[in-house]
Amino acid sequence: MSDEPKIPKGDSTRVVSAGRRKEWTQGIVNTPVWRASTILYDTVADLRTAGGRDTHHRLFYGRKGTPTQWSLADALTELEPGAEGTFLYPSGVAAIAAALLSVLAPGDDLLLPDSAYDPTRSMATGLLQRMGIATRFYDPLIGAGIADLIADNTRAILMESPGSLTFDVQDVPAIVAAAKARGVVTLLDNTWATPLFFPAIAHGIDLSILACTKYVVGHSDVMLGSVTAAPGHFAKLRDTSFQLGQVASPDDCWLGSRGLRTMAIRLKQHESSALQIAHWLAGQPEVAIVLHPALATCPGHDHFVRDFKGSSGLFSFVLNGGGEAARAALIDGLEHFGIGYSWGGFESLALPVDPQRYRSVTRRADAGPIVRLQIGLEDPADLIADLAAALARFAALR
Repeated sequence: MSDEPKIPKGDSTRVVSAGRRKEWTQGIVNTPVWRASTILYDTVADLRTAGGRDTHHRLFYGRKGTPTQWSLADALTELEPGAEGTFLYPSGVAAIAAALLSVLAPGDDLLLPDSAYDPTRSMATGLLQRMGIATRFYDPLIGAGIADLIADNTRAILMESPGSLTFDVQDVPAIVAAAKARGVVTLLDNTWATPLFFPAIAHGIDLSILACTKYVVGHSDVMLGSVTAAPGHFAKLRDTSFQLGQVASPDDCWLGSRGLRTMAIRLKQHESSALQIAHWLAGQPEVAIVLHPALATCPGHDHFVRDFKGSSGLFSFVLNGGGEAARAALIDGLEHFGIGYSWGGFESLALPVDPQRYRSVTRRADAGPIVRLQIGLEDPADLIADLAAALARFAALR
């Protein structure tokens, strides 16, 4: 083995090269789709040997994975400097559930930001509550003050930064420091930034969660999730996931790997277009405030400037007055924006959002209704023209 130092890899190089081991690609650029339920053995002795050893990256049974799944998981691990391993799931919500269940037990206490994704809130107040796990919601901008909320039975703090719908940027380093001082596990839903814009494990997070449905896949055609673990957390995550019967299909993982190869360049375009549109919206009289982490008007903007390497294509804006009918007219007449859930694909989307419906400990006093935009890969000038006409419709009804 050569003692020469390895040539450094930038983000774009890693998303192209990561996970492409020769034993998995077998000389093909893309790892083939290995579909399997049954794995055959030559002898009973071989079968028993396989069952008595660690099955990580070894063919054993289809539910334990094939090179198609391992390739994508390995690539996502490489994107998180300092990570131990990654497990894949059939959706982002499944990834959140497995991550939480790997660290929580009956009688434990979970701290959850008030700006969390609604399915995460529902999981906490539903499934986890039925299991005897308590959840307390906290102000996402609490920062180091979270130390005062950590109880003797607090086992985990989940963060989502930026937060869902309103994009509050959390002080992740301060929360991590408070958690580590008390031996509390930290989890982060890092879907908005991805490891390219916020390397979560390097910032001290124990379990970094992605809805790979979004930017990893990037084409609005696959449901997929992942959890990447810091050293010391992967074995329990994997065991919990196996016990839950979690497995992502090899076809979906292959599409995830294909999307990953262009993620860096797509994110640059999402970022550029979204910033152009966000700045334009900030100058429109019909808009009260733009909630984009890269703009100073967004709560936690200083944390974004300090910690993030870039911004993605999802943000919200608050309308200046008006009601539901005016907001609906704004959205319904859009030509280049679809109306639908999810985001991270090549197409732009617009969605009416009402964050106060999903808040427990924080209150909002917005000037008007809120619209969330996913900025896709269309020409930003076309999107701005579409939004200009939409704001004119809103103004006429306001």
